[in-house]
Amino acid sequence: MKSPRKGGEVSQDPPPYHVLHKLPPGDSPYVRAKHVQLVEKDPEAAIVLFWKAINAGDRVDSALKDMAIVMKQQDRADEAIEAIMSFRDRCSKQAQESLDNVLIDLYKKCGRMEEQIELLKQKLRMIYQGEAFNGKLTKTARSHGRKFQVTIKQETSRILGNLGWAYMQQGNHVAAEVVYHKAQIIDPDANKACNLCLCLIRQARYAEARSVLDEVLQGKLSGSSEDKSKKRAAELLQELKQCQPVVLSSNNSLGLNIEDAFLEGLDQLVKHWTALRSRRLPIFEEISPHRDQLAC
Repeated sequence: MKSPRKGGEVSQDPPPYHVLHKLPPGDSPYVRAKHVQLVEKDPEAAIVLFWKAINAGDRVDSALKDMAIVMKQQDRADEAIEAIMSFRDRCSKQAQESLDNVLIDLYKKCGRMEEQIELLKQKLRMIYQGEAFNGKLTKTARSHGRKFQVTIKQETSRILGNLGWAYMQQGNHVAAEVVYHKAQIIDPDANKACNLCLCLIRQARYAEARSVLDEVLQGKLSGSSEDKSKKRAAELLQELKQCQPVVLSSNNSLGLNIEDAFLEGLDQLVKHWTALRSRRLPIFEEISPHRDQLAC
């Protein structure tokens, strides 16, 4: 709002307090929690107030998510997981996807890889069945206060990248390699290429690893010009130069375990992801350890 001054001058009134501090308007328990979090910068007091907001039924979707994020920042990730699992049934259907995203970060923080993997696979199932993004091909996301559009293709590649990373933490480089290959086919980028390269190095497949790395070094992938990707690629190149060629025995069978069998279904995603809204893909029926029982 502009107000006139003497002499014809026009002054710019300061924005409202809640706008200035990026707070929701009002004086409810949730608003007080956000004030303590963002203005007073007292995370422990904010957590207490977020609890009060949840118990009072005040903006439970936002209160639970925000409380879990603050708990993670305070190294209370296990508590945050328990809070989400206990109270997510009070949240709306629209909030469940964002709560899953917070849970994935919390599982990663705690090193709970099995639970992270299962939740990532569940999110992939939702994409395959046309249930993600409320059946739409794009959604509006937020990051650091900015809005941007995310496509179902980008989201699929992102989830696959996270799944590949989780497999790597378990030392399952075979499964991670398969996942990263699929992610690169859908939406290639330099970061996932570097991870794929590392998976191949860990399997002593140096020529294939160098081929993947060359795409990053030659700037053929998105993100190749970023400093982080350049540094990672340079480190991998040095590691490759120190590796000696290895001839694998013809009897060196990697085989398929139950996780690898699950990954075989990703071939269908690569072929059919553009049709996700119109039909359900029968690629993630109950998974059995026996390949001939897969409903693929």
